[in-house]
Amino acid sequence: MYKILKRLLDLIGSVTGIILLLPIFIIISICIKLTSKGPILFWETRLGQNAKPFTSYKFRTMYVNNDRSYDQEFVKNLIDGKYGKIGENPTYKLKHDPRVTPLGRLLRVTNIDELPQFINVLKGDLSLVGPRPPLLYEYDNYEEWHKERLSIKPGITGLWQVTGRSSTTFDEMVQLDIEYVRKRSLILDIKILIKTAYSVISGKAAY
Repeated sequence: MYKILKRLLDLIGSVTGIILLLPIFIIISICIKLTSKGPILFWETRLGQNAKPFTSYKFRTMYVNNDRSYDQEFVKNLIDGKYGKIGENPTYKLKHDPRVTPLGRLLRVTNIDELPQFINVLKGDLSLVGPRPPLLYEYDNYEEWHKERLSIKPGITGLWQVTGRSSTTFDEMVQLDIEYVRKRSLILDIKILIKTAYSVISGKAAY
């Protein structure tokens, strides 16, 4: 019953979100085209439930043809705990990444860049609430216990985003995702969605 209700919540939430936010989608799309060369959307392969690959959509926040090799090294060091808490170290990439456009920084800090992921929810790749979907090269560096976070469908937001966000280590982030996996319920999903909405509206959402 939980799975049925959760999918129903995903369908209602994603369709409602797409319809209500359509004017914002159009405005952002125009701004992206006017401020930098390249496509409006950015897509990349991430891993869903049981490590099944899917294409994730976001608004493009970076300049095109940039060097992505740094990301793989960064993620490896992050998982190894070399950066301490996420967002704490001055080398944390999302705060000072020169590859990100000025508009992209605004989209990221407000989480607006993630709005196209409603499409992924509608398709069934993502849920509104769930663990964060990892990148392929991130998964390659996982320890075995990290993989439990992929035992269910990942989500746009989750327990980590509304509790730890920028003040957790990578392992602590995974532990919060696993805690959600083990305690998930429709009531918990609704609480996380309300807290996520509050974080975005209040400006407390972090990188």
